[in-house]
Amino acid sequence: MNKQHATHEGGGYRRIGLGALALTALLSACGGSDPEPEPVRPQDSRIFKPVIETGFAALPGSSVETDRWVGVLNGSAYRIEVPKNWNGRLVMWAHGYAGTGEALTVGNPIMRRHLVENGFAWAASSYSKNYYDVRAGVEDTNALALAFNKIAAEKGRTLAAPSKIFITGISMGGHIAAAAIEKEALENAVNKVSYNGAVPMCGVVGDNALFNYFGGYQLAAMQLAGVGATSFPVSDWAAKAPVIQAALWSRFPTQSNAQGDRLKAIVMNMTGGPRPFYAEGWADPANQGNVWASLGGDGTINGILNANVLDTTGITYRFETTSGTLSAAEQSFNAGLLKISAVADANRQRRDGLRWIPQVNGEFSVPVVTIHTLGDLFVPFHMEQVYRQRATAKGNDKWLVQRAIRDVGHCAFTAAEAASAFNAMVQWEAGGAKPAGDDVLTPATLADGRYGCSFTNNTPSLEDYTPPAVRAAHQAKYPACN
Repeated sequence: MNKQHATHEGGGYRRIGLGALALTALLSACGGSDPEPEPVRPQDSRIFKPVIETGFAALPGSSVETDRWVGVLNGSAYRIEVPKNWNGRLVMWAHGYAGTGEALTVGNPIMRRHLVENGFAWAASSYSKNYYDVRAGVEDTNALALAFNKIAAEKGRTLAAPSKIFITGISMGGHIAAAAIEKEALENAVNKVSYNGAVPMCGVVGDNALFNYFGGYQLAAMQLAGVGATSFPVSDWAAKAPVIQAALWSRFPTQSNAQGDRLKAIVMNMTGGPRPFYAEGWADPANQGNVWASLGGDGTINGILNANVLDTTGITYRFETTSGTLSAAEQSFNAGLLKISAVADANRQRRDGLRWIPQVNGEFSVPVVTIHTLGDLFVPFHMEQVYRQRATAKGNDKWLVQRAIRDVGHCAFTAAEAASAFNAMVQWEAGGAKPAGDDVLTPATLADGRYGCSFTNNTPSLEDYTPPAVRAAHQAKYPACN
């Protein structure tokens, strides 16, 4: 009965409460009945092994002295770094999708240099499972935050409890960061942490909307190539994929043909509308490779669920218009396209904690600053639009600042951009003014050739996720920001 969580109280933390599993144990001990067991999923039988590290290197070129610890907690590998001059605040880093292998690995945050040189401690979990297991990511990241002081003591350093805890991450880790601050997680997670603020980067902050986009892309591509789907899932997708690519591209994936340009327009409208860097994102091999690797599934997200969660009934496919009434050709195309409907409760709230794919409902009450590249097609800019709409619907848009970055690749940030977003969130949380951000919804704003100039920072560093020369080549096609 020692499952606890941290809650903010007067700038500090006190640990209270019971997680769902501990509550179940308490009910059993008191003569109550256990809740009905949850159904077994393919994910539940997969075996994963944390990679045991002997340590990780000091930050190159930094004079800041830190303690750096590695280990395994509850089946997850972890890294922790605490400056000798720790400022009392802890940052939890959530990594992105790590594939389907059995090895569980952990890495460093992109803004590591900013963190340690400003006195922040940080910690990162590998999570106890691979695949797209956001539930495991939230629980294991939270568990590591709760174990921070115990681990420090075991490693020989006695620390006060963190005065504040923040969370940040990329891609799937952005989903984890956004989900971890939601009311749903605060109420239902087994390991509960009340974070003071969050910085989801290139995040799946629209949760299931990402999977719906993949489904819509697949259906539209099939229809345009003359091999339209009649049922879902598509049983012979592996055979159809090269046929579709040959029909829609003169050179896959960099050059679509006239028919493929219709798909290009459809995807533009599904991923955020007309905007700078979309054309480059469409022709980017890594973007298209990531998207095509995500097509052809059965809607269970590789066994994270037991039933289909994809729903394309809300998608309108546009290749001649961007708003208003559909053209006659678009009306015909939409009428002839298969619509996929999700199985009811495929991703319902579980009785044993978080739902299998935690939702981002816009129910949060701490400062959030996001960044997203404009040309990203794998986790497209549209995620930011969904997030804004959900937060607004819940009356929480006052807590949300979003920033567009002028680059093409998925998570193709500079460390300076990530550090700036994090610093803005921290200053805001500490009582400063709400930081500036970008309008992510107004079509005319997004379509401007200088959109994204305000927060794009091309200053290079060793920690960047985007090669300077590649970024410069893309930016050269658009009006200069100065």
